[in-house]
Amino acid sequence: MKSSNNLFNEFSEVSAKQWKQKIQFDLKGKDYNETLVWESLEGIKVKPFYHAEDLEGIENTVQKKDGWKITQAIYAGNAEIANKKALKALDRGAESILFSIPSDDIEVNTLLNNINLESTKLYLEFKFLSVDYISKFTRLQNPSIAGIYFNFDIINNLSKTGNWHDTLENDFEQFSALLKDSHSLTIDATLYQNAGANTVQQLAYAIAHANEYLNQISEAALPTITVTFKVSMGANYFFEIAKIRALRILWNALAMEYGAKQTCEILAVPSKRNKTLYDYNTNMLRSTTECMSAILGGADAVCNLPYDAIYHKTNDFAERIARNQLVILKEESYFDKTTNPSDGAYYIESITNQLAEKALELFKNLEKAGGFLSQLKSHAIQKKIKESAQKEQDLFDARKEILVGTNKYDSSIDKMKGELELYPFVKNKPRKSIIEPIIEKRLAEVLEQKRLEDE
Repeated sequence: MKSSNNLFNEFSEVSAKQWKQKIQFDLKGKDYNETLVWESLEGIKVKPFYHAEDLEGIENTVQKKDGWKITQAIYAGNAEIANKKALKALDRGAESILFSIPSDDIEVNTLLNNINLESTKLYLEFKFLSVDYISKFTRLQNPSIAGIYFNFDIINNLSKTGNWHDTLENDFEQFSALLKDSHSLTIDATLYQNAGANTVQQLAYAIAHANEYLNQISEAALPTITVTFKVSMGANYFFEIAKIRALRILWNALAMEYGAKQTCEILAVPSKRNKTLYDYNTNMLRSTTECMSAILGGADAVCNLPYDAIYHKTNDFAERIARNQLVILKEESYFDKTTNPSDGAYYIESITNQLAEKALELFKNLEKAGGFLSQLKSHAIQKKIKESAQKEQDLFDARKEILVGTNKYDSSIDKMKGELELYPFVKNKPRKSIIEPIIEKRLAEVLEQKRLEDE
C-alpha cells in the first residue's frame, strides 16, 4: 500500500500564471482585472484566486491562541441588579463578563457576589477615573483567578468626548497609579471602526494609541503589563479575520521594541456602523458573521451585540438571543475545536500581510508627524476618518454597499416610529471641547430618519 503522502504525486503542479491563463480563456475576451479584481476601501486589490506563490517571502508570525470566551456585556448602574444578571448569564452559557461601571457609587462586593473569579474572566470598563475606587478591584487579583482586565482608557475618553476627564497631567497621573496597581491596560479601538475608519486606519490608530501609553510606562514595569485590545468587527468577513491576525503581528512588533509582553488579549464586539432600525432581525445575521470573523481571526473573547441595541433599552430577550448566537457557534458549530483555523489560507494570509504592512506604514507616518495625541489635537486623524467614512457612505447611498431591508429589498409595511426607546441617531449637541471628538455614525441614519418622517 502506497503512502498517502504520494497520493497526488502523479499530478503536476499548476502555477499561478497557468491558473490565470485558464481564467482569461474562460472569460472569452472580457478583461480579467475589470471583471474579477476589486479594490477595497483600504486600496487592496482582491484577486479571484490566491496561490502558494502569493505567500512567498511572507513569514507567518501570528501567535497561536487557545480557545475563546463567550462574554456577556452588563451595564452596572445598579450593583445588585447587575450581579443577578451576571450570575444568570453565567448559568446560561456566558463564560466571562464585561461590566460597564458608570460611577464610584457601585458597591464592589455586591457587584461580584457569588461570581467565581477562578473560572470567570472579568472585563471592567470605567466611565470615570478614581484610583481609590478602581483599586478595590485590583486587590482581587491573584494567580488563582481567571483574569481581570481593566479599561480606564483616558485617550479613548479624549477621542470620544473631546476632553480629558480632568486635565492631561492629572489624567496621566491617575492612569500611571492605576496601571501600577492593576498591571492591566486596555486599548479601546472600537470608536475608530464605528466612526467609519477603514481597516488599515483602525489597525494603525490602535497601535499608535497603544504607543502613547508605552511611552509613559517605565522600562522595568513594561514586562509586567497585560495589554488588551477591544476591537469592533465589521462586515467584510475575510478582511475582519485578517484584521485580528494583523493586530497581533503589529502588537508583537511594537512590544518587542519596548521589551513589553509580546502577547495581548483581544476582546471583540460587533460593529454598530452597519446595524439598522428597519428589518432589524437582519442585525442577527450581521452580528453572527462578525462574531465568526472574530473567532476565526483568533480573538480571546467575543461579546455579541443584541439585535435591537441601537433602539431598545437593555432587555432579557435580546441579550439571551445575542448570547445564544455565540453558544451555537461554540457548542453546535464547533468553532472552539481548532486553534488558528485560518492558518495556511492563501487569501487570508495574503490580506493579513498587506493590512499589517499598510498599517505599519501609516503608524510610522503618524509617529513622524508627532504621534497619535499630536495628530488628534491637530484634527488630522478626525479628518482622515471622516474622509474614509464618507467614501463608505457614498457606496451605501449609491447602493453599491448593501444593507438588506434598508437600502435594498426594503419593505413599505415595516414601521418603526413606535418602537424607539433609545435615540438611534447622532446627537448634534454642541459642547465645549479641547479637540474635535470622533463621532460614531451608522451608515443608515439619514435614510432611516427620512423613512421615520414618512411613516
